Amino acid sequence: MDLAARRATVGVKVGSVQIGGGAPVVVQAMTNTDTADVAATTQQILELWQAGAEVVRITVNNEQAAQAVPEIRARLYDAGCSVPLVGDFHFNGHLLLTRFPSCAQALDKFRINPGNVGRGQKKDENFLTFCRLAKDLGKAIRIGVNAGSLDPELVMAKMQENTEKNLGLSSEEIISQCMLTSALTSLELALASGLGEDRIVISCKISRPTELIRVYRQLAASTRQPLHLGLTEAGMGRRGVVWSTAAMAVLLAEGIGDTIRVSLTPSPGGDRREEVWVACEILQALGIRSFAPTVTACPGCGRTTSTTFQELAQRVEDHLRQHLPSWRQRYPGVEDLKVAVMGCVVNGPGESKAAHIGISLPGTGEAPACPVYMDGTHVTTLKGNAEELARQFLALVDAYVERRYGNVR
Repeated sequence: MDLAARRATVGVKVGSVQIGGGAPVVVQAMTNTDTADVAATTQQILELWQAGAEVVRITVNNEQAAQAVPEIRARLYDAGCSVPLVGDFHFNGHLLLTRFPSCAQALDKFRINPGNVGRGQKKDENFLTFCRLAKDLGKAIRIGVNAGSLDPELVMAKMQENTEKNLGLSSEEIISQCMLTSALTSLELALASGLGEDRIVISCKISRPTELIRVYRQLAASTRQPLHLGLTEAGMGRRGVVWSTAAMAVLLAEGIGDTIRVSLTPSPGGDRREEVWVACEILQALGIRSFAPTVTACPGCGRTTSTTFQELAQRVEDHLRQHLPSWRQRYPGVEDLKVAVMGCVVNGPGESKAAHIGISLPGTGEAPACPVYMDGTHVTTLKGNAEELARQFLALVDAYVERRYGNVR
C-alpha cells in the first residue's frame, strides 16, 4: 500500500489540528490525573503539550470531572496553550454531555466506546446522543473500539455463528471480527445521524501487536476515515516501548495510521511525558516527522573501556532537550539536526562526517585527540579532560545551530 495514498484520507479537524486528509501523523497523549483536580490536570496537560503532544485526552467519568473541564480549558488558554482536548467517555458520557453543556462546548472531540454506551435498544439511542451533540456543536468524535470492552451480545452472536457454521475461527479471529463489525456499524450509524465523515475518527485497539496489525490492515481497507493507532495496553518499561514500536512501525510504514498514542503504563511516580517522547521517536525513526535533534552514539565495546563518550553523549542529549523549547522558536528546522558522539576510530570518523556535527573520541590505546566534523568536513580537534571536552563540544553545537538555522525564517 502506498504510504502517501493511504494518508490522503478524509480530514477531521480537532480544534486547530487536522487528523488525516494528508496531514502529518498527529501525536496524542492522555492524562492520568483525577480530572476533577483542576490544578493537577491542567499542569499535566501543559507538560504533555510542551513534550510534543498535539492532542490530549482527559477522563470525563463523573459530574465532578465534567464540571472541571471548562475551568481546565480556561486555565490552559491563560497559559498560552490551545492544545485540543478530547473527552474520554464510558458508560455515562451521553448523560454527562447532556447535563453539562459547558463541558461539551469546552471539548474538541468526544471519544465514544461503542461497547459500553448501553445494551439493547439503549445502545443505539445513547450512541446517537453523542453524534447529535457533536453535529450541533461542530465537534469531532472518535469511535474507539477496544478488544477488552466489546459488546457482549455481539461477541456471543459471532461465537454462535462460528459454531453453527463450523467456521473454525480462533477466539482471536472472532474478537478481531467483532472489533471491525463494531467500528464499521457504528460508523454507518454516525453517518446516518447526519454527522459528516469529516467529523469521525476510528480506532480498533487490542493489546497484542500481531493482532493489531491484522485488524488495522482490514480496517484501512474498509474505510476512508482517519485512523487512531495504538495498542490499548502496551505495558510497562521496555516491554511497552518495544511492543508499541513493533506494532505501530509496521503499520505506519504501510501508511496506516493518522494519529498515534503510545499507551505506556508508568511506574509509580513515573513521568507521563514518556509516552509522548516514545511516540515522537517512532515517527522520527521512520522518517515520517521530525520533533527533536537526534544523537547518534555507538553502543561501546572492548575498544571503548572509558566511559567518556557515554558521558558526553548523555550531556549532549540533555543539552539538546533543555534548549529545544526555545530553539524551536528561534531556529526553524532545528528538529532535523543530527549530532554524532562516537567512541573510537572504527566508525567514529565516518558517523561524525555523516552527521551535521559530530565528534570522534579516542578508543582504548588511541591518541588522545577528538576530531570534530561539521557537514562532512574536519573543522577542529579537541583535547582535554571529560569536562573540558563537553564544554568545548557543546559550545560548537550551539554555534553550529545559530549559524545553520539562525537565518531561516
